[in-house]
Amino acid sequence: MHKRTKYILLALFCLSARFGLAQSTTNPNYPNRRQPANFSTDTSTNKAGKTLTGDQEIDEERKREEKKRDSVIFTSKFIRVTNERLLTDSTQVLPLDTGLANFENYSVLYQPRDPKINLGSLGLPERDLLFEPNKTIGFDVGQHFLDAYLFLPQDVQYYKARVPYTNLTLFSSGVKEQVFKAVHTQNINPQLNVGFNLDFIGSQGFYPRQNVGDFSGALFSWYESKNKRYNLLANYTFNTLKTPENGSILDDAIFTTPAASSYTTAANQPVRLQNSSDEIKNNGLYIKQFYYIGKVDSSKKGASVLPTQRVAYALYYNTSKYLFLQNEPDIYTVFPDYYYSSTYSHDSLTVQHIQNAFNYSFYLRPKSGGVIKNEVKLDLGLVQDYYHYQQFVTDTGIVNLYQRIIIQDRKQDKSFQDITLKGRAGYRFSDKILLDVDLQQVAEGRDFGNFLYDAKLTLSGGRKAGRIIFEGYSQNSSPPLVYTDWVTNHFIFHDSFNNQKTNSVSFNYINDALQLDLKAEYFLISSYLYFSAQPNGIDATPTQLHNPINLLKISLGKNITFRHWHFDNFIVYQKTDYQNTLRTPEVYTYSSLYYSKLLFDVLHSSFGMNVRYNTPYVAPSYAVGLGQFYNNTPNLTFSSYPVASVFIKATLIRTNLFLQYDYANQGLFSNGYYMINRYPGPNSGLKFGVSWTFYN
Repeated sequence: MHKRTKYILLALFCLSARFGLAQSTTNPNYPNRRQPANFSTDTSTNKAGKTLTGDQEIDEERKREEKKRDSVIFTSKFIRVTNERLLTDSTQVLPLDTGLANFENYSVLYQPRDPKINLGSLGLPERDLLFEPNKTIGFDVGQHFLDAYLFLPQDVQYYKARVPYTNLTLFSSGVKEQVFKAVHTQNINPQLNVGFNLDFIGSQGFYPRQNVGDFSGALFSWYESKNKRYNLLANYTFNTLKTPENGSILDDAIFTTPAASSYTTAANQPVRLQNSSDEIKNNGLYIKQFYYIGKVDSSKKGASVLPTQRVAYALYYNTSKYLFLQNEPDIYTVFPDYYYSSTYSHDSLTVQHIQNAFNYSFYLRPKSGGVIKNEVKLDLGLVQDYYHYQQFVTDTGIVNLYQRIIIQDRKQDKSFQDITLKGRAGYRFSDKILLDVDLQQVAEGRDFGNFLYDAKLTLSGGRKAGRIIFEGYSQNSSPPLVYTDWVTNHFIFHDSFNNQKTNSVSFNYINDALQLDLKAEYFLISSYLYFSAQPNGIDATPTQLHNPINLLKISLGKNITFRHWHFDNFIVYQKTDYQNTLRTPEVYTYSSLYYSKLLFDVLHSSFGMNVRYNTPYVAPSYAVGLGQFYNNTPNLTFSSYPVASVFIKATLIRTNLFLQYDYANQGLFSNGYYMINRYPGPNSGLKFGVSWTFYN
């Protein structure tokens, strides 16, 4: 029975195989070739029963291949980036940087080569730790205590994106510190690119009344014509910075005396102010057009465009508003005095700025290709700056004997303009020698006589030999508005000061092969302007030092790599004869030791530790309601110890991540540290960051 059944099944199998082969007929046009499997079921292109010729079958195969999904994998190679500075002399674009370098140092306050002191948390008032000259001339309000958080036209990057590009970044330390950034850009067509930047800071800080709320960003666009002669850069920047003022904590010995209770923490420390704050709004529209005249030297596709002439015009319209609000009595004497109200302040300054800039550039270079040498560049420019500012305070008006009202009293309302002449000349002897001279002079207006003369000589010996840069400049700048004409509820200044003058020379040696960067700078500063107070006082007042200040600054950066190990270092030495006036440390160091390795063939990772340290210095104080750091006596110098952080960071495909324990050595040398008088620095904390990149 079983054998009979086996034979019957075998016969049925052979019969079905015969009919199956009969259904898969051969193609008469191509002998010994089977008909495609989906030939009889493709009703969208063929009618039932129709026989295709050989050429028709090839066309059908081609159509099916074209319908398949494109297998191209988009990466950062499809994105190029530039900025206005790189477009000054030619069209230059650079590859997109998606690496891990410095990823864990996301805070603008603790950049390895640009550290800042602050009131204890991200988003609060700050100033430079090291001496950094301000190389600008013309009108200046003088309110720079939140500059690090502003997004300005010079911060905008422009892109050439063959595919849409998006980057989302989040940094967080719980509610104490939160930062979110977003960038998106795409090309509408090969000539026009558009995009936007968004930055948010929403930190609550470590101590009461440190909850900041910053929102800034930009809308931007770059258009370049097909013949590469015409370029248009446009951006709209916006900033709203909201910063509370707590007047510092009450406990001035928080790190040296035990807490009064086991429930006492940094988050519930009593503070001097409960309802005072600063707000800065800064919005601007920037449009720049430039056109290349004459022969455009672009010998190769994709090479930098090297024009022979260029004309440019830029328009910038900006409105800035500075607001200080106090709605409480001054119980702990945070303010030196009051002029209008002891419990309420609503001080505001609004500045409107319109700038028109015209520029003509001429380039003379040899016709031969290859290395550019014997090149002459000449830029001539004229800049018109129009300013209108108004300053208000809140005063109490009397309606009758029994009724009073609060009114906004306008104390200043002025308009003026400056005309600045600019000239720049450059001569390139070869690819190894370059001389640049940059001249700026205010020829007419409120700030007549301001100037900035700068000269730079670059000697290059190749990658192994490195390059040397000699630079020197002379600057004459007017006193900022806050020093000369300022009216608020707690501070009124009407002073006259001489222009501050700065002369500097520097030597810079850079060797990329050795990962070495050495710079020596000397500054001679005359009529230095700063804020100071009377002995044991808090009445910050503009002051001018009539003796010249000498300052020597030497910076050294050196990175060492041994197999998978990396040791990056940066050290600064500063020496001045007025250390107590400048209030900056003599030595600052930053070191990063980390181990990099590819894990699991996909995870580019680094494990290490960062350490920053500065020698003790006389700490400045901070004037609430004025937004200025000032010198007071008796001089107070805090002990200084290293601040160490351990981290792990990695890249997985298009995502960068890091995990870091900041100030990991808190409690080892000290329980905390100060940078500003009465304002303790941040405590230790766990931080993480993630950056997602999309190319679609």
